Amino acid sequence: MRFQLSLIFSDDVFVTPRPSLSVHNPMGRDGIVEDWDMAEKVWEYSFTSRLTGPRPGNPFQNGLNDIADGELPTEMEGVETEEKPLADSPLLMSECGWNPTKAREKTIEIAMEKWGTPAFYLAKNGVLAAFASGKASALVVDVGASNISVTPVHDGMVLKRGVQHSPLGGDYISSQIRALFKANTPQPITITPHYLISSKTAVDAGQPSQAKYKTFPPGKAPDASYRTLLEERTLSEFKECVVQVWPGPNKLSATGPSGVSNEEVAKSNPGRPFEFPDGYNQVFGLDRYRVVESLFDAKAAIPDTESPFPAPTQAQTVPELIKNALNGVDVDIRPHLLANVVVTGASSLLHGFTDRLNQELMQTYPGPRVRISAPGNTAERKFGSWIGGSILASLGTFHQMWISKKEYEEHGPTIVEKRCK
Repeated sequence: MRFQLSLIFSDDVFVTPRPSLSVHNPMGRDGIVEDWDMAEKVWEYSFTSRLTGPRPGNPFQNGLNDIADGELPTEMEGVETEEKPLADSPLLMSECGWNPTKAREKTIEIAMEKWGTPAFYLAKNGVLAAFASGKASALVVDVGASNISVTPVHDGMVLKRGVQHSPLGGDYISSQIRALFKANTPQPITITPHYLISSKTAVDAGQPSQAKYKTFPPGKAPDASYRTLLEERTLSEFKECVVQVWPGPNKLSATGPSGVSNEEVAKSNPGRPFEFPDGYNQVFGLDRYRVVESLFDAKAAIPDTESPFPAPTQAQTVPELIKNALNGVDVDIRPHLLANVVVTGASSLLHGFTDRLNQELMQTYPGPRVRISAPGNTAERKFGSWIGGSILASLGTFHQMWISKKEYEEHGPTIVEKRCK
């Protein structure tokens, strides 16, 4: 028996569960492509559906130029009858600061040979985020879904020796929230996505859910990965509405100047309620600080033997990443980088993140002036690389940076290492 697999892109299609629907990500947790076939299709969908429009079809198969015998005219033999999707569009793509050479060469190969782009450039995320904030030199702290990275940028160039990254991004925070829910008392909290809820009744805080649940006939249920995706959406809402970073000074576990522990101070702050899709609701106090404290203090991580993430080390925390990044660059430019700290990435939107980061930097570097640039607009914070890329590609001085089709044909994929640094 042969099965026909179909690929579905975009967020909208995930609203309705489909039989055997499986969700995949072509990127690994380190931000590097793992599945090139899927990545190519996702990228092509993104620009043909949002940027350039769908590729033109074969003019001899559009219903207006049908050929009686099904054969091309003699003068058209050997000529491509379907235009490549980027034949008229130069392409600038972004990459993480530690993208390996083979992955970079594969990217330009796809762009030039399969999409037919006439010019190509591969830019580092950190550089683009700095440009989005109007800076040619900056220390870029990018807190994304799969990882946190710290990239020193000087005069538009990444200082590779200072690039640092760790897996403590938004996905790690989600795993900490799941660990918190499992350890909840008097009973664990189970995340049941909306598509499994038939109806629900309002209940008091902390009381069991009174929801009625949907069931699927055999073979009609979506894959487990679909449920995980929908659970992640609930967790994202929880991060936005409830989670808060302890603002400092000092760690959450430390004792303040008055002799009162910071945890006691956090407990005295008003809690934040949250209702889950099945109607269960609870007010979260100290715990809303605990789930993100390990971004700054590895010892504060909530233990979970079932987590896909190993216990974090202090070297993976944000303050240590910044310290190691600065130690990797020339001492003369460190004050300038500290005066131009750019915060980007969706997970940096956690309430109180920039306040805590500022406190940590002020304590570690009391001498130099520390200044943090963090766009208040949600879209600007999430899509810093995209905004920076649009700025860079529109500059008249950037035209000399493009790798042309002719240069690619002459030197091959290896040219990307020489031109895109």
